[in-house]
Amino acid sequence: MTSELNGSGRAVDAPGGPEQRYFDWLASGEWRIPHCTSCSRAVFYPRIVCPFCSGRAFDWKRPSGLGTIYASTAMRRPAEAGGDLNLCLVDLDEGVRMMSRVVGVDPGAPRCGERVRAFVDMTGDTPLVLFRREENNA
Repeated sequence: MTSELNGSGRAVDAPGGPEQRYFDWLASGEWRIPHCTSCSRAVFYPRIVCPFCSGRAFDWKRPSGLGTIYASTAMRRPAEAGGDLNLCLVDLDEGVRMMSRVVGVDPGAPRCGERVRAFVDMTGDTPLVLFRREENNA
């Protein structure tokens, strides 16, 4: 992996920038997101400048994996294209929003406000961060 942590836990620069670093972490089976060292806020999608304070140094930390569905839709696709799937926006507990999918349920089942938990799916050609419903959803 091109991203390695130095002695302070800060990721050293990698060729290809922060987006490549993000995908390198995923390829190793780990999910990490940048946290600005100046304002301590999580930043997603990875970038070279913090959108909150313009800081340029980031620590890469493991998120809790917990979030709340902000928006959800079912994408209807023919079977030969892989069939229907869910697409959603998830507000992570760290304060950032990301696009992903909720798996293991009917594509139309996930609802706004439901709690979900992330995992790194290594089954396809490219590792992905996907979500499952939390058991305690009402």
